[in-house]
Amino acid sequence: MKRCASVCCLTFGLVLVFVENKGSVGSRIRETNKNNQGESMNRLINKVAIITGSSSGIGRGIASAFAKEGAITVLASRRKSELEITAEQIGKEGSELLVVPTDVTREEEVERLFKKSVESFGRVDILINSAGISASGPTEDLTLKVWRNVLAVNLTGAFLCSREALRIMQPRCCGRIINVGSVSAKVPRTYSAAYTTSKFGLEGLTRSMALDARGYGISVSVLHPGNTNTQLWEGREEIAEREGVMDPYDVARAVTLMASLPKELNMIESTILPVSMPFLGRG
Repeated sequence: MKRCASVCCLTFGLVLVFVENKGSVGSRIRETNKNNQGESMNRLINKVAIITGSSSGIGRGIASAFAKEGAITVLASRRKSELEITAEQIGKEGSELLVVPTDVTREEEVERLFKKSVESFGRVDILINSAGISASGPTEDLTLKVWRNVLAVNLTGAFLCSREALRIMQPRCCGRIINVGSVSAKVPRTYSAAYTTSKFGLEGLTRSMALDARGYGISVSVLHPGNTNTQLWEGREEIAEREGVMDPYDVARAVTLMASLPKELNMIESTILPVSMPFLGRG
């Protein structure tokens, strides 16, 4: 297999980013959004970025942040109506975008997502694997159906999307894949067997692909967010309030930094979480 010559890769190691938690979840999120209005440096100008899971939560935050930085965004998720809300929000930035409803667990839909992206924009520069779901409960009560579903979305979906991205990026000898993991891949919570397994697997997939892709000048990395204000916390809001929680835009800022590094650099792994959140030694 032909590889790209004279590729120089510098890699940052583990980076821990702590976000100070001030006030209630709602008030802090409003303040975060207020502070970030108009923040843009055009660091991703004309970069074509596919963002899975962009119908809500972290994925939507990343799409918004990328649009502010001048990226051409391809929005992918199963929920078309929610994708259109994201598109309406980021369309106000004036950046070009494409909405492609996609179930990342279905191979043919993933292939269609990348085909439409290339047909529309000629290439794919960045892939953000942000699609994810969770399931909680004692392992002895976990059904095989739920287990398979969590791993299919969180891990197999990332594999299918990354495989298509690599096929497009390799001939161009450049590109960047960023996986959205979780601190659960470092320090799990109780009653999270399927979710924790999927995030540990995603870190392993990241490291394996980073080795396979670096000869082509392609970087692959993973960001592990702590508590973030998304639908995954529905019904458990009191835990998030007690431990501290981030706005999705906080996470998006970290992803934007990783995506905007010079092409010869790769921040291969990073963790971002509220200062007050139990992490080391949590139970």
